[in-house]
Amino acid sequence: MSSSRDLLPIILVVSFFQLFVLQQPFPNLGTIITGFLFVLIGMTLFIRGLEMGLFPVGESMAYAFARKGSLFWLLLFAFLLGFGTTIAEPALIAVADEAATVAANGGMIAADEAARKKYAYGLRLTVAISVGFAILVGVIRILKGWPIHYLITAGYIGVVIMTAFAPDEIIGIAYDSGGVTTSTITVPLVTALGVGLASSISGRNPMIDGFGLIAFASLTPMIFVMGYGMII
Repeated sequence: MSSSRDLLPIILVVSFFQLFVLQQPFPNLGTIITGFLFVLIGMTLFIRGLEMGLFPVGESMAYAFARKGSLFWLLLFAFLLGFGTTIAEPALIAVADEAATVAANGGMIAADEAARKKYAYGLRLTVAISVGFAILVGVIRILKGWPIHYLITAGYIGVVIMTAFAPDEIIGIAYDSGGVTTSTITVPLVTALGVGLASSISGRNPMIDGFGLIAFASLTPMIFVMGYGMII
């Protein structure tokens, strides 16, 4: 029922514009209905899976690292978690492949399959490293209790500075890269890590200190991807 309520606005908007603005019947209505049912089932299973698996494992590992008291292993885990979840992010894979195709068509890279794959993989690797770095910095912020707005402000100043020097062709991709990293795989695990870590440290408030890691994960890819564009 919850997934149905979430999908209802999309169905109403699409139906209104199709039937009353475009004044056309739905093409392949049976296929469209089947697709919406698949989306409904997928959303339901995905949300249930988060509740059963990803959130608990993220929080439990954060508790375990806090009890272990090893800063090195905690920071290494934070970096690899950000890197691993991002490199496998479906939205990032799609954007990187599309960017490689456009770059090849625009003559910025060679118009062959090998060059496109190399460009797309380099873009994915750059974003993944940037998110790993962002989660590492975010964990340090939780441990130290640093105010998040100072770091975010400094980060966006860096984005503005990089924008002034980066090639025009990479700026749009860089800004979009910040958004596609915060998607289905990265967000649940990173959020659970932050909340679990803040909950397990004396003097930290999970509501104040536990959230904010996703903001770093959205910010650093912009800087790193513009740097990638300047290098290549």
